Amino acid sequence: MSNTDLPSQGPLTDPVRNPSSAAEPVRTKRAFLLILLTLLVPGSAQIVAGDRKLGRIALRVTLSAWLLVVLSLVLLFTNRTLLINIITNPVASLLIVLVLAALAVGWLVLFVNTLRLIRPVLLPTRMRPAVVVALVLAMVVSSGSLGYAAYLLNVSRNAIGSIFAGGPAIDPVDGRYNFLMMGGDAGADRTGRRPDSLSVLSVDAKSGQTAIISVPRNLQNAQFSEGSPMRKIYPEGYNCGDECLINAINTEVTNEHKDLYPGVADPGAQATLEAVSGTLGITVQAYVLVDMDGFAKLIDAMGGIRIKAGGWVPISGDMIDEANGIHGMPLGWIPAGDQKLDGYHALWYGRSREFVDDYARIARQQCVQQAMLKQLDPATLLAKFEDIANAGTKVVDSNVSASQLGSFVDLAMKAKGQDIKRLTIGPPDFDASFSTVPDFDQIHDRVKKLLASASSESSPAAAPGDAALEDTLVQPGSVPGRLSAAGAAGPLAGLPATTPSPSPSSSSDFTPVTTTPEGEPITEAMLNQFKREGNEQAIRDLVATNGQCAPL
Repeated sequence: MSNTDLPSQGPLTDPVRNPSSAAEPVRTKRAFLLILLTLLVPGSAQIVAGDRKLGRIALRVTLSAWLLVVLSLVLLFTNRTLLINIITNPVASLLIVLVLAALAVGWLVLFVNTLRLIRPVLLPTRMRPAVVVALVLAMVVSSGSLGYAAYLLNVSRNAIGSIFAGGPAIDPVDGRYNFLMMGGDAGADRTGRRPDSLSVLSVDAKSGQTAIISVPRNLQNAQFSEGSPMRKIYPEGYNCGDECLINAINTEVTNEHKDLYPGVADPGAQATLEAVSGTLGITVQAYVLVDMDGFAKLIDAMGGIRIKAGGWVPISGDMIDEANGIHGMPLGWIPAGDQKLDGYHALWYGRSREFVDDYARIARQQCVQQAMLKQLDPATLLAKFEDIANAGTKVVDSNVSASQLGSFVDLAMKAKGQDIKRLTIGPPDFDASFSTVPDFDQIHDRVKKLLASASSESSPAAAPGDAALEDTLVQPGSVPGRLSAAGAAGPLAGLPATTPSPSPSSSSDFTPVTTTPEGEPITEAMLNQFKREGNEQAIRDLVATNGQCAPL
């Protein structure tokens, strides 16, 4: 009989496929090698040491997954917007969740199969625990990570579905996206909401350069945009008396004029958007209405925000004199200086207006917004993703289309680190009386110049002496100017000049007021003692600079 007629002895002597014939050190090395192969190239361990058919199927899946990862990386650097749109699309994201879950289960199956191939009973007794621990760690790193990624993506798609609309996409107007941000309490016992804060976030569609325009809630005679159904009722503006402030539009339309907005999910919010558009002379395309409780939860989910506060801010007690705006004893105080605020204190920091005017509050709200934008970095987002996503569902209403999230997230990433320009339709950019008798031509001119300075193209330099433009270009490191009543054009002409409150500042070069003029440290006990004595003017003097704020 020739040697070719003898059965092959290879498989019996091959230590990879038949470890029983190998020495103990070889078996141990083989065990760790199979774990490493399953971790790095799923399916390869089965091809070299087990079921080759299973290994080939797993290897094809592995190569396909690697190809998708490479394509995703290519999109990340060449078309990030498309990649984000795919991930945020409800159908595509569900498919990705299912694929990730299937890959996680498949990888887990391969590790279990690899354990069978290792045959722990053949290993030295002292090495068995180490091999099992290595296999479990590899399973957690691989299959566990995929499963957790599927879970987070599912949390994300649920949050997106709860927050954002499924309506048509919006186009930029004059190269910009303008979003109305409204903040207010949205209790179940309320019909219609009176937003406590109104601000427009205007973002250049190419560069992401951002401007924030704050509209005081007590603005009178707000102008509705062309084509607004409310313009038929108030053709000369929202001028039905002292109670017709811009923040009352939401409630009035919700209660009395729903029929003017057939098919609109939130007529009050839409009418407010139209009033802000007409007042500022721009087209505001979308709105986001944030419940204050949700705002606090979002900041808590972020781990708090860091600010530099210019003056002490009260956490106000119950109102005891509505006519004069006097509250009871404060529930607490937020000190001047560098602070890290949790959601509760950040909410009060942006909400409180006791002892100061609305414009100091607006400046603090702008500061809180900037601190959130500055401090919500990728590391924070990744580490606290689930909490942030769940807190985000507290956004009460939005007509931003989910189909455009990719574009807007991309813009937000471009805006990161760029200067944010600001304008307030009131102090420090206009006189305190301006919101009562606003000059809309003047507002439109200031807004136009502000947005020109925050465009992707270089704006022409201000001509010498162009004070209006200098007032409008509010850059970090500068204190915005003020229009005095005596020098203002239009309805303000001839009005007596008022004593301006200390200008809120977006700059970080101010010094927080932490002592009295006599040099005595300001303390919570001191402020509360003045309150008990009824000496509210002393408190006003000591906290007058609390509109100054800068994100840290």
